[in-house]
Amino acid sequence: MNTLQFEKVNSFRPIAGMITFLLLLCMQIASGKVGYVIAGMIPYQSLDTFDSFARISIHHTVQLLIGLAAILVLSKRMHVNFHFGLGDKKVGIKILAIFTTIFTVISVLQHAQMAMNNQLPVYNFPLNARNMLGSLGFQLFLSGPTEEVVYRALPVILLPYAFGRSVKIKGCITLEVVMSSVLFTLAHIRWSLVPFTIEADYFQIMYAFVVGTVQGIAYQRSRSILYPVLMHSFSNVLMVGGGYAFTVLVS
Repeated sequence: MNTLQFEKVNSFRPIAGMITFLLLLCMQIASGKVGYVIAGMIPYQSLDTFDSFARISIHHTVQLLIGLAAILVLSKRMHVNFHFGLGDKKVGIKILAIFTTIFTVISVLQHAQMAMNNQLPVYNFPLNARNMLGSLGFQLFLSGPTEEVVYRALPVILLPYAFGRSVKIKGCITLEVVMSSVLFTLAHIRWSLVPFTIEADYFQIMYAFVVGTVQGIAYQRSRSILYPVLMHSFSNVLMVGGGYAFTVLVS
């Protein structure tokens, strides 16, 4: 069953889809917690004194390995394609080029405005070569692959399988892409059950949902996880690197 094809329409199973959504949420929460537990067991402080990149790099590496293991098992048992090839290169490269160009302009304009208003980010570590290169390396090589595998590939493929079909909402937006963006957004919210607390940056939530939806559309249209991975990594590098560049320039 190729869940990126709208042509294959089977019976709609909303309960199975919602159960799958909840299972994916639990898997994502659990893999994140396991990642931090393992990161806490590794003595990385000599490499990263200010905890600017090593801990989160270990966390994402563990989460990526868990996601890939799940995909390996599910692809064999359920005979679904998670699209790790090049897919439609023409469509993928076009979307990647447009997204990166627009995002570069937005990043420069946003950081310029922040600099003029004295609102540039404040960092809890020195902006030296090790910290900046380490954190930018994380954004380039781990943020995109990990989060696109866990929050894009798994839900965008498994949800239509569970629902029985891909559900088109409007234009090129599908239910599975929206639900995957919801999962991605929830990952950017800090919450606790005991005591019950929720901490959220509303701009970050909106940003995660909108960008996640765009990357989900790119995944379905290109039939490859490669292009959303590159979109994710490039946008993170532009945002983080832009903050570093403008902070160093105005200091």
